[in-house]
Amino acid sequence: MKTIQVTIDGQKHQAPMGGTILEAIRAAGIYVPTLCHDPELKPFGACRLCIVQVEGLRGLPTACTTPVQDNMVIRTETDEIQEVRRTIVELAIANHPYDCLVCDKSRDCELLSVARYLGARKSAVDRFRRTTLSRPVDASNPAFSIDPDKCILCGKCVRTCSELQGVGAIDFAFRGYQTRISTFGAGPIVDSTCQSCGECVARCPTGALMTRAVLQPQKEVQTICPYCGVGCGIYLGVRGQKIVRVRGDNQSPVNRGALCVKGRFGLDFVNHRDRLTRPLIRKKDFPRSAAQGDTLNAFREAGWDEALEVVAGQLAALRDGYGPDSIGVLSSAKCTNEDNYLVQKFARAVIGTNNVDHCARLCHASTVTAALAAFGDGAMSNSIADIDQADLLFVIGSNTTECHPVIGRKIKQALSRNGTGLIVADPRAIELSTRAAVYINHKPGTDVALLNSIMNGIVQMGLHKLSFINDRCEDVKPFLESLKLYTPERVSKITGVSAEKIQQAAILFGRAKSAMVLYGMGITQHTTGTDNVKAIANLLMLTGNIGREGTGFSPLRGQNNVQGACDLGALPNVFPGYQRVNDPAVLAKFKSAWGGELSGETGLTLTDMFRAAHEGRIKALFIVGENPMMSEPDLQHAKAALAKLDFLVVQDIFPTETARMADVVLPAASFAEKDGTFTSTERRVQLVRKAVEPPGEARLDWEIIDALSEKLGRPFSYKSSSDIMDEIASVTPIYGGISHKRLGETGGLQWPCRTRDDPGTPILHLDSFTRGRGKFHVVHDKPPAEQPSGDYPLLLTTGRILEHWHTGSMSHRSRVLEALSPESSVEISPADADRLGIFEGDIITLRSKRGELQTRVKETLRVFPGLAFMAFHWGDAPANLLTNPEVDPLAKIPEFKVSYVNATLAVLARAARDNAFLAALAANPARALKSYPLTVEQRAALASGDIAAIEKWLGYPLDDRLLAWLKARLEQERW
Repeated sequence: MKTIQVTIDGQKHQAPMGGTILEAIRAAGIYVPTLCHDPELKPFGACRLCIVQVEGLRGLPTACTTPVQDNMVIRTETDEIQEVRRTIVELAIANHPYDCLVCDKSRDCELLSVARYLGARKSAVDRFRRTTLSRPVDASNPAFSIDPDKCILCGKCVRTCSELQGVGAIDFAFRGYQTRISTFGAGPIVDSTCQSCGECVARCPTGALMTRAVLQPQKEVQTICPYCGVGCGIYLGVRGQKIVRVRGDNQSPVNRGALCVKGRFGLDFVNHRDRLTRPLIRKKDFPRSAAQGDTLNAFREAGWDEALEVVAGQLAALRDGYGPDSIGVLSSAKCTNEDNYLVQKFARAVIGTNNVDHCARLCHASTVTAALAAFGDGAMSNSIADIDQADLLFVIGSNTTECHPVIGRKIKQALSRNGTGLIVADPRAIELSTRAAVYINHKPGTDVALLNSIMNGIVQMGLHKLSFINDRCEDVKPFLESLKLYTPERVSKITGVSAEKIQQAAILFGRAKSAMVLYGMGITQHTTGTDNVKAIANLLMLTGNIGREGTGFSPLRGQNNVQGACDLGALPNVFPGYQRVNDPAVLAKFKSAWGGELSGETGLTLTDMFRAAHEGRIKALFIVGENPMMSEPDLQHAKAALAKLDFLVVQDIFPTETARMADVVLPAASFAEKDGTFTSTERRVQLVRKAVEPPGEARLDWEIIDALSEKLGRPFSYKSSSDIMDEIASVTPIYGGISHKRLGETGGLQWPCRTRDDPGTPILHLDSFTRGRGKFHVVHDKPPAEQPSGDYPLLLTTGRILEHWHTGSMSHRSRVLEALSPESSVEISPADADRLGIFEGDIITLRSKRGELQTRVKETLRVFPGLAFMAFHWGDAPANLLTNPEVDPLAKIPEFKVSYVNATLAVLARAARDNAFLAALAANPARALKSYPLTVEQRAALASGDIAAIEKWLGYPLDDRLLAWLKARLEQERW
C-alpha cells in the first residue's frame, strides 16, 4: 500500500494514500471523538465532532469526509476545535433525557463518553434546553426497543441497514425539530422489511436502540454460532449460568461481527425450561408404539449408571443375537467434530457396524457424492471471502438471505460495492431475485435441463475454456456431445423459462472472468440431486471457474457442523477424512489405530435404516442429536418404522418428537456447555468454548459415548475433547495439522491442513484436482419421482425461513424467534387462492398421498400458480407428513422439493367464516373471550364443554376436528 507523509499535531506520520484525514489520525494512534463514524460505513459527517484544522483550508472540515493529501499539516485539538465540539455535545445532551442512572446503555453510551472527554458543562446544557421531547418507546419488536427521545440522529442505523445489510428498512423522516428515524409506512417495525438482525442495535451509540434483555453479563466467552453452516464467531455474555447477551466477534474472518436474528437473539434456548436434565427410562406400563410414544408421562427418571446399563445391555443382546448390522447409529451435525468422531468410532469399533449416518443424508449427501466423483473433494472449493473477488455470482436453489443471512449480506454488498453480476435460479422469488441481472423461476425438478441448456449456450457461443478443459479435465467429448440435446428452445418447454432468458444467463456466465456458483438444498433434495450437483461441477469446469480466487464450487451447508460430521466419518461408506471403508489399506490402518476388528462392508444410509427398521432388519437405533420424527420424509412411515424397533435410544438436549418415542433418553450438553470444534461450510475448523455448565445431570456427548463404550467392554478413556482432536489428526490426513492449541492461536484453519506448520487451504484444486483430473459427467434431465394428478394438482416444495431452523427444537424455544414467527403457513399464489376460494389467513388442509396437515394461508406473488411453499419447522404442522420418500439412487437423499398435494378450506376455517364468534376466536382468542357479547349461559357452556349447548347457540355442528380446535383455543385462556 502506498503511503504519504502528513504532520499531525506537530509530529510527522505515514498515512495510507487515498484515505481520509480521520483514518490518518487513527493510524497515528491519536483519539478524535466521533458519534456517527463507523469504519464499515461510508463517511457521513453528521455529528461534526471529528472537525480538525488543516493548513490551507478554510473553516473546520470534518476529518471523516476529507481526503488526506501528501504533506498536510493537521491540528486535532485546539481551543477553537474543543469549544465547537463541546457546544455540539451540549446541544445533543440538551435534547436528550436526563436518565443516565437508569439507562441500560449508561455503561457503554458513546454520547456520555464523549461528553466526559470534552468536559460538557451543565450550565450550557441547561441554557440550550428549551423543551423536552416525550415520544413513546416503540416496543413492537420482541428483540429490541426503540426510544426516539434518545436518538441523536447520527444515522448509523440507517446506513447500517442500507449499506451493510442491503435491506433499507429505515430512513430519516420529517424535517427540522421533528426529524426522526422511521420505518416505511405507518405500521410498527414488525410490519416493515426489518429482518431483526440487530446490526443497528449493535452500532447505536446511545440508548435509542436497545435489546429487550437488559441484564449485563459478568463475563464473555468467545465461541461459534450453533445455527447454520456459515460459522460466525460470537461472544456469549454470561451472568451466573445464563446467557444474557450475544454479540458478533469483530475479529472473526467469517462474519466480522455481523450476525443474523438467530445468532444474535436466538440462543436463549440454552436456558429453556424444557432442557433434559436426567436420564429417562420408559415405564413398563407404557410400551413404545406409534400411538403411545408421544408423552413424557411414559418415562421415569433414572441415574446414569442404570440408564447406561440398560442401553449397554440391550445393544449387546441385539448385537449378539442378530449381528452388529441389526443396529443403526445416527450422529449429529449439531454436535462437535470430537463428538461425531467418537459416535462413528463407537458404531464401528464397539458395535461393529458401518450403519452410521447423520442429517447430511437429508440435505447435502448428493453434494458429497457428486463432488467426490467430479473433483475428489466433497466440499466448498473456495472461501466465503472470495465473493468479493467474483465478477459473477450464480445462486441456484438457495434462499441465501434467509438460510445463510451473513453470506446473503456479503452477496448484497458485492452487488452494490463491486458491481458484481448476479444470476438467480429458484422456482420461488427470493430477496436476491429482485437484485439479479437474470432471474430464472424454473419448475422444481428441472435443474439438469436448465444447467445443460446454459452450458449448451456457452459452447455454441465459444465461451468455454478449452485450454483449462484439455489441461485439467477428462471425459469431455461425450459430455459436450450430450449438451447438443439441450437447446434453449427445447429446454424452455421443460423448465417453463423463456429461451431468451436461458441465453442471457449463458452469456453472463460464459463471459465472466471469475464466477462462483452458490447453491443449497433446492439443488440437492431431489431424486436427481447427484445429477444436479454434477451439472454444476460440469459448468464450473467448462468455463474454468474453479481453482482460482473469486471462482468456485460453493455448497452452502445448512447446519452448523454438517461439514465436520461428514469430514469425521459419520457416513456409512467412509472413515474420517473420506477414507473408504472397503479399501483394504484404509481398513488395516484403522484396525491398527483403534484395535480390534472392523467391518469392511458399506453400511446403511439413514433413509435405508428407516426402511430396514420398517422391514424388521434393523432392531435398534441409537440417535444422537437428530430428530427424524420431524426431518424424515413421509413421517407416518418414519413413525411406524420407529415403533417396530426392539430398542430406541435418543441422546439430545430437548424432549424432541423422536425422544418421546424412545426407550431411553440421555440428556446431553448444548454447544454453549462444551469445548470442541465445528467445521463451517468453507472447511474452516474453529474452536467452540464452554460458557456455562450443563443443566442438572446432563453430560457432554462424547463423555456419554465414552461411558457407554466402557459399559460395552471397549473403554476409550479420553480426558478431554482436545485429546480426541489429537487422535483425529493422527488418522485423518486432511486434519493432520489441526489441534485445539493451534486453533486458539490462529482463530481457525481450513482443511486440508496436513502438518503442524501447514497454514491451511483457502482454495482447493489450485493446480490440479484432488482426484488428479476433473471428471465431466453426462447427466440427462429426468422427471421428478412424483407427477401431478387430478386429485393432487398442486406442487409443494419445502424449505427454511429466516426466523427458524431445521426441526425447530432450538428456535421454537427462543422467545424472540417464536414471537417473530409463531405459526406455520403455506405460500400460494393469488391465482390459486382465487381458484380454490380461499383467502389470506384462512386455515386450510393440505393433503398428499402420504398424509395431511392444517396450516394458515399466505397469499404471495413469490410463488407462481400451481406451486406452494411451506417451511418444515413446525411440529403441529410438519411439512414432512406430505413429502415424498423416494430417494436419489446414488446419494439416497429424499426428494423433499417435489411433492403433489391438494388444498381445501379446513372445517374450522369454514366454521369461522360462517360464524362471527368463531371468526373472532380464530383471530384473537383473548380478545374474543373478553369482549365478545356472550351471555352467562354461553360462557358457562364454553367453560364446561357442554357440546350440545355450544352447538345450539353457535348454530354450527362441531365435528371432531373443529371441537379439538375450539378446545385448544379455549385452553390458551385457561377456561
